[in-house]
Parts: sequence; structure tokens; C-alpha cells
Amino acid sequence: MGKITKILKADDIGDMGIGAMIVFIAMVLVAGIAASVLIQTANRLEIQAMQTGQETIGEVATGVSVANIVGHKSYGATTLDNLTIAIQPRSGSLSIDIAEAYIELSDSSTKVVLTYDSTEFVDTPSIDGNVFTKSFTNDLSTQEFGVIVLEDADNSLTSTHPVINRGDSVLLTINLGVVFSGSSGLATRTSVWGLVQPEEGAPGVYAFTTPASFAADYVFNLY
Repeated sequence: MGKITKILKADDIGDMGIGAMIVFIAMVLVAGIAASVLIQTANRLEIQAMQTGQETIGEVATGVSVANIVGHKSYGATTLDNLTIAIQPRSGSLSIDIAEAYIELSDSSTKVVLTYDSTEFVDTPSIDGNVFTKSFTNDLSTQEFGVIVLEDADNSLTSTHPVINRGDSVLLTINLGVVFSGSSGLATRTSVWGLVQPEEGAPGVYAFTTPASFAADYVFNLY
């Protein structure tokens, strides 16, 4: 009798051990699946966070700064016929492709939007001391602006993709006589405002009023 009881107890213990093992294996499998899901979710969140961070840096830090604006009038004229806007990237800015940027310009009665014309790209050696050479702006239409390179240490600016980065400086050229053809340019006491909007990041905003008289000068510092 005692031998039978001992066998039954041993069988009971064996049954309990197998059940516990099954439960343990099931718990390990469930934990493994849960861990896999958590790891995948964490990886996705990390990737999304990195992308969001890069996009945020692009939106906040990237942008152009308007350094100065100069207007030009021809001999005997009563209006400004050409305009140059000097821009450079802001501190900490990512590279900016000017080919994808646009300029908004308004004389308070007319507003125009200008895009880049790759045929009006002037590299530094071609300036020859005069940024208002007629050939630099003659072919610009009512919807276009050109580029004159001032500083480009790493040769990132080309006619196809004029990309500005740290240390670069360019002039954006506008043919006012064409853009504001109704008045053949900008007259005296005209309020002008606008912006230079890159593909990504903050725009360079500007506003100025043309002089009360153009006198005998040909070049005027407007901003």
C-alpha cells in the first residue's frame, strides 16, 4: 500500500512539473512577442523622432538673411531700373538652393513673384567691378531674378544649382523696368516690401521707401 501511494505521489508531482513547464514556456513566448513589439515600436519612434528633429532644425535654423538692397537708375532717368538684394544664409542654416527659392516684391500697388533664371547667373570673376552691367539683367522677364556670386569658397554655386551655405554671399538681381513696366521702374517716395523665401526655412523679409529725390546719383542704398 505504501508503495502504491509513493508511486501516485510521484506521478502527481510529475504532472505538476509538466504543467508548470508549459505555463513557463507560454509566458516566455508571450514575453518574447511583447518584447519584439516594444522593440519595433521603439525603433519606429526613434526614426520618427530623428526625422522630426531634422525637419525642425530645417524650419527653425535654416533661412536667408537680407544684408542690403541697392537700387540703380540710368542717366537722365527718373525711376530706378535695377535692384540687387544681397543675401546670405543665417547662422546654423542648412544649405539653401536658390534655384528653388522665390522673391516676393511689391510697390504697394503691384505685387510680383519672381523665380530664378539660370541664364542670368554671374560668377565672381565676371563682375569686373560693376554689378549693374546691363548684360546681367537685360534678359530677365517680369517673373524672373538672376544671381551674382560675391563669396563662394567651396564652389557650391553653379548656374544650375546655386547652393549657398556658410560663408557664401550672393546678389539677387531684378530688372525693375520690366517688373514694373507700367512705371518703367520704381519712382521716388515709393514704399516697397517683400521677402526672399527659400525652399525650406525662414524667409528674408525687407521693406524700404525710395528716396524723395534721385538727384544726380546712379546708385542708391535702400536697405
